[in-house]
Amino acid sequence: MTTVSRRTFLASGAAAGFAATSARAQAAYPSQPIRLVVPYAPGGGSDFTGRLVAQKLQELGGYNFIVDNRPGAAGMLGTEIVARAPADGYTLLYADVAHGINPAVYSKACYDAVKSFVPITLVGASPQVLVANPSFPANSLKELLAMPHDQLQKIAVGTPGQGSGPHLTYELLRAKVGFDLVHVPYKGGGPALNDAINGQIPLVMNAMAPVMPHLQSGKLKALAIATAQRHPRLPTVQTYAESAPGVVVYNWYGFLAPAGTSPEVTGKLAGDISRVLLLPDVKEKFDAAFLDPMPQGSVEMASFLDGEVRQWKAVAVETGISLD
Repeated sequence: MTTVSRRTFLASGAAAGFAATSARAQAAYPSQPIRLVVPYAPGGGSDFTGRLVAQKLQELGGYNFIVDNRPGAAGMLGTEIVARAPADGYTLLYADVAHGINPAVYSKACYDAVKSFVPITLVGASPQVLVANPSFPANSLKELLAMPHDQLQKIAVGTPGQGSGPHLTYELLRAKVGFDLVHVPYKGGGPALNDAINGQIPLVMNAMAPVMPHLQSGKLKALAIATAQRHPRLPTVQTYAESAPGVVVYNWYGFLAPAGTSPEVTGKLAGDISRVLLLPDVKEKFDAAFLDPMPQGSVEMASFLDGEVRQWKAVAVETGISLD
């Protein structure tokens, strides 16, 4: 006959009580408003898509989101806020491509882009596109690379700024094919595209979302797109990979939580976000914003984010880029 001591009995009872309390607390999630930190000013792609998903989660039921725009330091200000927040599921980060780039070009970030967070799920992405003024002589990346070297060194390419996704895409391409253009960093993608339309700069790199209206109007032409295969929206436009294997770059969006957040919480969020992304009106709005669907789930996002961080750190080491 097995004898259970009073101490063992009380300990097991306490453990069972704790487990039951935790289960009830978990089942109640979310029981209070969730702060969604968007590390950029209102009005951009991150703000639009983050607010849309948050709104639809509220309509789904059980969620109450407060979107908190915290711009500054290339997104690192808002990101640090989430990294330092309690790992209880009530403070989340709406991240984008800069989350993977910043560790490569800034050495003083007060968080680790991978270890300080738990991935929840990717939401959508817009591939990088190389566009040109219609008068530019080359009609593809292949034709651009075939131009004389001394001529290439005089051709300017605009990007939304130092350390931006398009800038690092240019640096990745430059490292792959060994050519140099004149990089012109603008304060935002809009001014660069306007200068290309007006003929003040021949080339611009930016995501598909901001360039597509200008391609559709004929004010700009596409030379290449940074996808693995040709894109259904631009089927005649060659990929970067056709001339520079390995250059596949997206401006992506996704949800992250502070490290230590329970799998039950992140799993519930990932599942509900996936349900939201299947809603016809959400799919329609994403399609109108030229956003492609991305693999969903914590495991998929963790693998994707690890690849992003590794890629951009390798580019920074090879090219010597540092923005400190």
